[in-house]
Amino acid sequence: MAVEEEGLRVFQSVRIKIGEAKNLPTYPGPNKMRDCYCTVNLDQEEVFRTKIVEKSLCPFYGEDFYCEIPRTFRHLSFYIFDRDVFRRDSIIGKVAIQKEDLQKYHNRDTWFQLQHVDADSEVQGKVHLELRLSEVITDTGVVCHKLATRVLECQGLPIVNGQCDPYATVTLAGPSRSEAKKTKVKKKTNNPHFDEVFYFEVTRPSSYNKKSHFDIEDVDEVDKMEIRVDLWNASNLKFGDEFLGELRLPLKFLRQSSSYEAWYFLQPRDNGNKSLKPDDLGSLRLNVVYTEDHVFSSDYYSPLRDILLKSADVEPVSASAAHILGEVCREKQEAAIPLVRLFLHYGRIVPFISAIANAEVKRTQDPNTIFRGNSLTSKCIDETMKLAGMHYLQVTLKPIIDEICQVHKPCEIDPVKLKDGENLENNRENLRQYVDRIFTVITKSGVSCPTVMCDIFFSLRESAAKRFQGDLDVRYTAVSSFIFLRFFAPAILSPNLFQLTPHHPDPQTSRTLTLISKTIQTLGSLSKSKSANFKESYMATFYDYFNEQKYADAVKNFLDLISSSGRRDHKSIEQPILLKEGTLKLTVKKVDGNSSCRFMIKRAQGRKRFGMKNFKKRWFRLTNHEFTYQKSKGDHPLCSIPIENILAVERLEEESFKMKNMFQVIQPERRVLYIQANNCVEAKDWIDILTKVSQCNKKRLTVYHPSAYLNGHWLCCKATADNTPGCTPCTGGLPANIQLDIDGDRETERIYSLFNLYMPKLEKMQEACGSKSVYDGPEEEEYSTFIIDDPKETYKTLKLIIEGVGNLEQEHAQYKRDKFKKTKYGSQEHPIGDKSFQTYIRQQSEISAHSI
Repeated sequence: MAVEEEGLRVFQSVRIKIGEAKNLPTYPGPNKMRDCYCTVNLDQEEVFRTKIVEKSLCPFYGEDFYCEIPRTFRHLSFYIFDRDVFRRDSIIGKVAIQKEDLQKYHNRDTWFQLQHVDADSEVQGKVHLELRLSEVITDTGVVCHKLATRVLECQGLPIVNGQCDPYATVTLAGPSRSEAKKTKVKKKTNNPHFDEVFYFEVTRPSSYNKKSHFDIEDVDEVDKMEIRVDLWNASNLKFGDEFLGELRLPLKFLRQSSSYEAWYFLQPRDNGNKSLKPDDLGSLRLNVVYTEDHVFSSDYYSPLRDILLKSADVEPVSASAAHILGEVCREKQEAAIPLVRLFLHYGRIVPFISAIANAEVKRTQDPNTIFRGNSLTSKCIDETMKLAGMHYLQVTLKPIIDEICQVHKPCEIDPVKLKDGENLENNRENLRQYVDRIFTVITKSGVSCPTVMCDIFFSLRESAAKRFQGDLDVRYTAVSSFIFLRFFAPAILSPNLFQLTPHHPDPQTSRTLTLISKTIQTLGSLSKSKSANFKESYMATFYDYFNEQKYADAVKNFLDLISSSGRRDHKSIEQPILLKEGTLKLTVKKVDGNSSCRFMIKRAQGRKRFGMKNFKKRWFRLTNHEFTYQKSKGDHPLCSIPIENILAVERLEEESFKMKNMFQVIQPERRVLYIQANNCVEAKDWIDILTKVSQCNKKRLTVYHPSAYLNGHWLCCKATADNTPGCTPCTGGLPANIQLDIDGDRETERIYSLFNLYMPKLEKMQEACGSKSVYDGPEEEEYSTFIIDDPKETYKTLKLIIEGVGNLEQEHAQYKRDKFKKTKYGSQEHPIGDKSFQTYIRQQSEISAHSI
């Protein structure tokens, strides 16, 4: 989800690897061990939670998390919790990284010291204030100064224990006085509108003096005064109201301007407590990659995009823009991700990969090493399989992976690692059965392999067979090195990275999956001496079970099927594919006697509005056939909605039920399902995937109501008839198709950023082209890292790239200058206290000074 600005879309995303924690403080009991988990928070909103690692002070998580960030934020925070069975889980410590500091740790494994968590420091949100200082002349001719403080509204306050009933206190404080006043409590909202004015007498009455706002004796007193605004959550708990944040403003700045209106970020309260040393709480290893893409309209990218999309047609392909990107990037993976997504979007991925793969095969001397390096070809095929093959993995591997994770059969076959009471032969049999079942489902899944993958494999097979005509097995090994070595084996080894499991498996399950992955990888390699592939003798012994010819024949038949032209019937797969599932809240519904899922909102007795009690937790499940929910996971569905009956999926405004992160699923005959997600990231994920699977429905709506129909009218447009057509255009979505589920302009912007980052290497490559054109001797060492088959063609492409990147760089610079001129510090978009904006102002000042 992009944040729209003038002529620009801003995309934020973060990819996080949560490694491990170490040296956590001991539990104050006889056991001393802890059951810990880690959460990821945008400010105070939790968006991800790891599994619980039991009985450890150095828990290893090994979990990856990626999300598109749908809103602005100030801190990316990580909290370590200790699970408590009988009470609320206790917080051990946290790591909080300010948004403007994320680039310091970009893609680097970093150990962060855990900090103490103080309730007074856990703040978020902003407040809109207006201050006015005026002189009042009484009937007797004396003068006093009065301060009017207007609290207009707040935005983005944290939700505490599932609710937010905020109010504000306004205090005028000085060396010898303190006067406080309070707003009304606003129920069930974290974006309260107060619009209340409070008056304070600032100075003592004195003789009227036109020369100054203050008498001389009052100046020092006023300079020491401050206005303090505190935000609180009205709680029914016995512990009292929760602190949400504060703002302190000295009155002396009003001496220059008697009226001031601005937005301010709420700040933590300084209570003077001394924290313990950071190392008392241990540390947490993280790898954070935060990306912010500023994307212009499509026409800005046409020159660069056209150069890239022609890469498959350039002769030689090493002179193409896409291949050059792979040459200049520090890691091939950097280039492969946006290139694959761009070519998939425009339907050019197969000819592009065929071209670079054919060039790599021609450079390969030994058929046994074909596609074994981390080349641009290998990385591009890996990325294509991850994008196009995710549903394929769900169909083939997920059922048996789920069983392995749940049943926990002992499968350890290393005699040294056997636990007490385990039998080696029984363990071997358990492992053999698992390997046999996974091998069978893989080799019988050829008909389900995605078309784009099969077309790529056909190209690899043809190139390899043509290059090494004397090796009859190379047509198989060229394909098996990807489908087994780089696709199925990694998915079995780390199912959480391929969305087969929500978390990294526990140690015993992880060991079982490692043994299965090793065996499947060897079975798929078609190596002549397979036992020699294992360093461990116990693995070589175990592999004797699979030395029969039928396994090799099954692999070859499978590889033939997925890499042959005209390999299968292209009819659709009828087996339902699980797309997403999880716990959400929905309003209490009533199903009529015909079980037709005609939903009606059921109000609780005695209530005039909906509240939290009208929402029940349910387990939702989405496949490519239907959207269902049930009371608990595994129960019989309470209701099933066919995908073709989903007419629109849109966000629901908070005012409808005074609840955040809500969306609505609109069905025929004005039936609506109101659903609340746990956080903003989860809400976006559900909206996106529901929109994609239903995008091609013939009866999709073009307009909808962004609010609910309550108390006899629509809250959004005030229309009284419940059948009034929608008042807001529906959000445009993308069909559930891998080629279109990508933003081509965003990927081109990322490629531009990479070219811009590695501009020195582009210029060095230009020098290398010039050197090769005029000098035919031994290659200079500084140019030897580049693959340049045709210096003249490569130079031409480099010139076009540098010109296109330069033009885009000018557009970005102009946009920043224009934005800087229009931006007002203290506005709603850039409240006072926004350090990132202050940094931007400083940078712009330096640029302006340098230009002068």
